[in-house]
Amino acid sequence: MSELFDAVDALLASRAALPPPAERKRLRAAHGLTIDEVAGALKVRRATVSGWESGKTEPRPPERDAYARLLDKLAELYPAAPVPAAEGGPAPDVLVPATFTGTVPAPTRPTGPTETRPLSTGPATEAAGMTAPENTQTPAPAPIPAAASRPSPATRSTPTSRRPGARKAAAAGTPAGGTDPRFENGPLAVVDVEDGKVLAYGVGGLVLDVPAKSLPSLVEWTLAEAKLGQPKLSGPGRPADPLLVLTKAALERYGLPVTLTAQERDAGRIPEDHKVIKQLTRADWKLTKRGFGPWARIYRPAKGSERQCVQLCIPSWNALDPRFWGDAAQLPPAELARVLGTFATRVMTPRGSTAVTGLELMTALHPPTHAVRDEETGALRQADTKTPGSLGSDPVDCAPPEAPDGHPVLNALDLPRFHVRGPSEKLFEEAYDWARPMTDAECTLRFLVGLDVNMAFGAGANGLTVGLGEPTHVMNPVFDPKLPGSWLVDLSHVDLSQVKVGKEWVDLEGSLLPSPFTPKGDRPTGPAWYATPTVAYAQELGYDVRPTEAYVRYDNGRYLDGWYTRLRDAYLATMADLGVTTDLSPEDFLTAMDGYKDRDPELGIVITAIKATIKGGIGKLRERPRGEGWRPGERWRALERPTWRPDIRAAVISRTRINLHRKIVKHAAFTGQYPIAVLSDCVVYAANGPSPLDVVPYRDGKPLPGGFKLGVNPGLVKHEGTQTVLWGEEVREKFDAPDLNLARSIKDGTVSTADNGE
Repeated sequence: MSELFDAVDALLASRAALPPPAERKRLRAAHGLTIDEVAGALKVRRATVSGWESGKTEPRPPERDAYARLLDKLAELYPAAPVPAAEGGPAPDVLVPATFTGTVPAPTRPTGPTETRPLSTGPATEAAGMTAPENTQTPAPAPIPAAASRPSPATRSTPTSRRPGARKAAAAGTPAGGTDPRFENGPLAVVDVEDGKVLAYGVGGLVLDVPAKSLPSLVEWTLAEAKLGQPKLSGPGRPADPLLVLTKAALERYGLPVTLTAQERDAGRIPEDHKVIKQLTRADWKLTKRGFGPWARIYRPAKGSERQCVQLCIPSWNALDPRFWGDAAQLPPAELARVLGTFATRVMTPRGSTAVTGLELMTALHPPTHAVRDEETGALRQADTKTPGSLGSDPVDCAPPEAPDGHPVLNALDLPRFHVRGPSEKLFEEAYDWARPMTDAECTLRFLVGLDVNMAFGAGANGLTVGLGEPTHVMNPVFDPKLPGSWLVDLSHVDLSQVKVGKEWVDLEGSLLPSPFTPKGDRPTGPAWYATPTVAYAQELGYDVRPTEAYVRYDNGRYLDGWYTRLRDAYLATMADLGVTTDLSPEDFLTAMDGYKDRDPELGIVITAIKATIKGGIGKLRERPRGEGWRPGERWRALERPTWRPDIRAAVISRTRINLHRKIVKHAAFTGQYPIAVLSDCVVYAANGPSPLDVVPYRDGKPLPGGFKLGVNPGLVKHEGTQTVLWGEEVREKFDAPDLNLARSIKDGTVSTADNGE
């Protein structure tokens, strides 16, 4: 009989009564528990508990009985509050979630790892060779919201007024936009249609009911009632415009195509005679010159300091490039809101592609103009002069050697037709793409180990002095390592077989090292144009430099410091949420990095987007013509931006390449090991073992000063991949290329000629 009773008990437990999903979340939050703590107690994955709280999945035995027991105990401590009785009527029996206000205090607990984790800034990078400056202008990124999901209609609270306002799912948390009441609902929302109702999903589980029947009314509602946007990132700046992400269902609801035709994709917009654009025009809304494309901006001319502008992001029109946003475009609305909201909160509200956003972040941190008080009227107005430390509002022409081919500044040089400029006429500051054959001794080793520099180009930007204004042409200048510019100088006399490392001369196998002065690693053969960091490194190695010509910028500053700090903080905070922190030992770091993106794929997307924002933002400083009927010698659209600055791009790339070469030289002097290949920020060594610890030297737990160090901070290195020496030799033999760059394929062994961006 006892067996029958046990079976009955098990049957009852399999159907243990559970409260609604939103109430489950409220009870957990009321007791100060994190999703990870609950998951750990029940021995399930974090995503499993998140699914139970969102209603996407239901627990099964044996976890269901334990979960029900937990919720029952919490419900005793934090009972739901009854709905207030309507005036003149009886109190209803329905209970709604409420914060407990009784006599049992919630216990004090440490903050959870993914809900209210404080920002990890970490130490300054060794690559930059200095302490990161304190950033007093940039607000710290907000804690990442827990994984959100679509709440069931039953969990949405009933409005208390006739105005459709911010209707939060139960226990959605504090307002995502911080203390500014204008943006209390966060920086953005994903607009979707469910069961015939238009809903806007925000960060932290926020859901807004959208009453708009047309796109013009959606824009009006966003500006008047949605309370979306983001506070300004610097004192003289301006708040970010609200961003609406339209799903396919929302596109259909508002009369827009779900996908673009081939012709529309090429044009980057829908036709100007589209019915929705006509609706906007009739309602006095305007579009920017980019038209109605994947990142459309809809606005009315500003009146005073009040802006009226809403940006749209349309994933199905390829707004979220999968190279930089992974599968974000395929995520459900709540999950997409979490990804974009986390990025917006920690970096900035996306303004277009990751490259565009990287450039816009520079401007947001250093606005070109600022408001001043009119002495007569007392009113604020925008100043005519540029903000100190900014690039100003007017574009600046580059120097001739800094100009890419086809730039109009070259017209004055009267170059022969089809002339190809060489190093003595053109600045070639690019990332490394160098490789060499393996020596006989290296062929006896078993493995090839790839090391990758974290946020290499961001670290290269940190503390870098760049020009802010126009270049000044100087003949026979005395080189000044603190003066940004482009210098014509002969560095062919620098011999890597004997260089200074610190204050001591050391002898090296120079033929096994790439030259620090050329992207291909070849030794210069005569005068060439270089950015300041490259020439300064020649001096550091112990050699005299005597430029014959230069374009220098006396108006200069550390323009990119705040930009780097903002992106570094976003990167480190997100990596910490993925379990990779700045305080790990080398062994623990390698373990934590193993499959780190799989722990939370949505945060993995955010990491990829942050890194793409860094690389893309630097690349965008020298944007080339994009069709538009351009012909060589004519101006193109990007030249009208103050942020079109190829000299700044060259300086960052120069410093990044030099930072890596400095580590390579110190490593060679200390260990006798030389790189097999270098590609951008990845370097490959032959080693006896497959681990980076078989390459990176540690003595008494301490790395070589100034050399490679394992860690998550920008400028430190992580494991890029390991292959066998036999694999490397077979690949080179197969392609009959003894100098094939194995760094390009070290990650997964797949031979490709394309840079994977890592």
